[in-house]
Amino acid sequence: MRYPMTEIPFARLHAIAIAALLLGGCAVGPTYQRPSTPEPAAFKEAAPGWSPAQPADMLEKGPWWTLFGDPVLNQLASQVEVSNQNVAAAVASYAQARALVQAQRASLFPEVGLNTSADRSGGNDVPAESRYRLSIGGSWEPDIWGRLRAGVSAASAGAEASAADLAAARLSAQGELAINYFLVREADAQLALLATTIEGYQRVSTITQNRFNAGIVAKSDVLQAQTQLANAQGDQLSIARQRAQFENAIAILVGKSPSSFSLAAAPWTAAVPDIPVGVPSTLLERRPDIAAAERRVAAANQQIGIARSAYYPSIGLSGSYGTGGSKVGDLFSVSNALWSFGLSAAQSIFNAGATRASVAGAEAQHEVQVARYRQTVLAAFGDVENQLAAARILASQQVLRKQASDAADQVETQMLNRYKAGQVGYSEVVLAQASALSARRALVQVQADRQATAVALIQSIGGGWKVGQ
Repeated sequence: MRYPMTEIPFARLHAIAIAALLLGGCAVGPTYQRPSTPEPAAFKEAAPGWSPAQPADMLEKGPWWTLFGDPVLNQLASQVEVSNQNVAAAVASYAQARALVQAQRASLFPEVGLNTSADRSGGNDVPAESRYRLSIGGSWEPDIWGRLRAGVSAASAGAEASAADLAAARLSAQGELAINYFLVREADAQLALLATTIEGYQRVSTITQNRFNAGIVAKSDVLQAQTQLANAQGDQLSIARQRAQFENAIAILVGKSPSSFSLAAAPWTAAVPDIPVGVPSTLLERRPDIAAAERRVAAANQQIGIARSAYYPSIGLSGSYGTGGSKVGDLFSVSNALWSFGLSAAQSIFNAGATRASVAGAEAQHEVQVARYRQTVLAAFGDVENQLAAARILASQQVLRKQASDAADQVETQMLNRYKAGQVGYSEVVLAQASALSARRALVQVQADRQATAVALIQSIGGGWKVGQ
């Protein structure tokens, strides 16, 4: 419909616009509520003083790896943020999700375009004529049923889930780096232990050979000494191989080629940070995987509203203003101006139940996300319980391993002295030495296990902790 500029029915336009804005508050989607989950008053394995879990996933966690007091680990962990390719991919995914939010939000506003054209036509009996046109037009779909706003909300929830995925990727890479680093240091400790042991075995082998040459002992003593020495040297090579693998894993985590990365052997700081007594179990809700799962529930909830909006008509507004003429100068003549305004509505009358199926599918997907969210929460509680139990048991186990190692060292010394005095056979020395080496290596292993468990506990609560949080 077109009107001269002096006859624009402004009252009608205002009435339509106001009606569209008023109807824009009619959202058809369900109100979102965070799904309920079982929340125990305290962890079974926790020390007294922990409080019930509450959402706190946005609390600042800080560089948790500094709790271990290792400057080399601190330097490596800082490289994960900028060099790890899994983290880089998560960063890009988050940027993509944010761009989707902006695109969805843009759909709430009118779209305006400028159009120009010029053409010349004619024929054998028709004089040539030029025609010029210039117009500006716009279209707008009022969000009457809340479909567009639901799309924005769904995209926003998706972006928040992507941000949580980024935090999870970062935490996972940092935790994996710390564990591999401690495995390297454990390997260094094992290699140093074996080097000392091999040195002792070589001395004993020499002594045994001299005693055999003197006719004091049998050839079997020499063979046993050689076997024990060769086994220890084989174990040394096996640990060296494992260390190389852990070192290569660290190189990949910090975004470097394994061929250009090396980690020098260094004394092992077997420090294990203690959990402060007053740390609340609210830290459980800081886990990024829980935050991501909950945001996906919110996004699925908005998809139900989007599906339901198909039951209602879609309404659009459009308008344009322009001029035209046979000369370029006519484009600036008010007398040649034309405008138009249109209102459209479309409603599906029959689609064989497609809309109903779409709504049912959205509701089912929402239930899927709810179930996954609850399962994620349950798994998170289980992770914390497991790591707390492991930390408690390993601390007690380390005391026992230390006692066993000290006792085995004494037995080894006594047996070796008695052998030199001719009081016992060499087989008893071999057994004592093997037992002592096994006890020493078990002590190193439990120290490494305690550090790995501390890292796993930090990951299970979503990052480092601070006193007072």
